Amino acid sequence: MPQAILLQDVETLGERGAVVDVSPGYLRNYLVPRKLAEPATATSIKVAQRRQEDAEKAVREAEERARESAAVLGRTVLTITQQAGDDGRLFGSVTTQDIAEAIRDARGLKIDRRKIHLDDPIRNVGTYMVVVEIADEVTAAVKTMVVAA
Repeated sequence: MPQAILLQDVETLGERGAVVDVSPGYLRNYLVPRKLAEPATATSIKVAQRRQEDAEKAVREAEERARESAAVLGRTVLTITQQAGDDGRLFGSVTTQDIAEAIRDARGLKIDRRKIHLDDPIRNVGTYMVVVEIADEVTAAVKTMVVAA
């Protein structure tokens, strides 16, 4: 049986970069024309392994950067100034977009507003702990102080 290197994830065979045994007709008539796989040779197997090692290294480096960013954000105290009434109720609210902009201004980190977990917009003056998702399974709690202008 010939071997093939998968160029994309194939549900019944495996993930991208895997070396699998397939029948010659399946490789020639289905996988190669659809650019799902290429025939495996000694050099192409080495190239695929090197590519997979580089991808794993990039993932590890991205996780390390995410952990460093989480550590920095954990020590950060954001101060957001909003107009408020005498009773401490804001004229408007503090949203995830406001928090994302405050993080960018304070630390230079660009965080997507959808990665900031806030149950409801903040409508009162006070101190809040806001959970920010930096990457998959890497989160940081940012202390956010909302003060009256």
